[in-house]
Amino acid sequence: MSIASVKEILHHAAVNSYGVPAINVFNYESVRWAVMAAEEEAMPVIIQFYPGYTVHISMRVIAETVKDLAHNAKIPVGLHLDHARDFETAMAGIAAGFSSVMIDGSLLPFDDNVRLTAEVKRVANVFGVDVEAELGHVGSGSKLEDYTNPNNYTDPAAVKRFVELTGADSLAISIGNGHGRYIKAPTLDFDRISAIKAQTDVPLVMHGGSDIPDDQIRESVVKGIRKFNIATEYGRSLYEAQRAVVEGQDSFYGVLHAMETKAIEFVRTKIRLLNPNEYRDNTHG
Repeated sequence: MSIASVKEILHHAAVNSYGVPAINVFNYESVRWAVMAAEEEAMPVIIQFYPGYTVHISMRVIAETVKDLAHNAKIPVGLHLDHARDFETAMAGIAAGFSSVMIDGSLLPFDDNVRLTAEVKRVANVFGVDVEAELGHVGSGSKLEDYTNPNNYTDPAAVKRFVELTGADSLAISIGNGHGRYIKAPTLDFDRISAIKAQTDVPLVMHGGSDIPDDQIRESVVKGIRKFNIATEYGRSLYEAQRAVVEGQDSFYGVLHAMETKAIEFVRTKIRLLNPNEYRDNTHG
């Protein structure tokens, strides 16, 4: 298969009432293992890349890696650029071959966020690229105020107008979630999710999906969240898998081979968690 449209993946998830893990990657193995896990579960996956990792690997190399693995995959694989915070970074992602990009104007005033998102969407449309936006600000899990202060949360009353003005294909929302490690377990605002969902048909996205209690993740799927970003937890799972085997190996290749099973099982567990109705996509096998 070729790279699948993220918008179409999320639409399919909405119709069939499941959530899709969006796994942040940083090298070949982190991509390959996530795709392998999705194949074993017969479910779609979104592979995404944070621009800050370009100090280690280029956007183009990651994009080509995902495309190559998707070509032989038996399930839909989406390719997404995470958290472009300015127009230039979003354009670099499109030029590198990403079929979906996020433009994060959440720290800007409403009108400026609209203007930036709409500008990215205008160019993205020319290349057939999907655009994710953010309304309300998802801060850091290391700062309690960021994810417990309702002033940072998405205002349901602003959602419909924002989507209409920007044409965003999906919308990241702030409902008590935060990026990175949480210093205290979050308590998500499910009523707010429902209120936001009532204002728009575009798929809703949860950033900071790592380490949120399983019962809250499942309820988020039921309430209508479709894309769940998983970065911190995946990276930690890879580190812990490596730490457990490195002393018993005499080569880096041996370490990677020994990590594979644990990495795949982590992603499979997340896919099952996001699939409360136990849907399986057997149309691509």
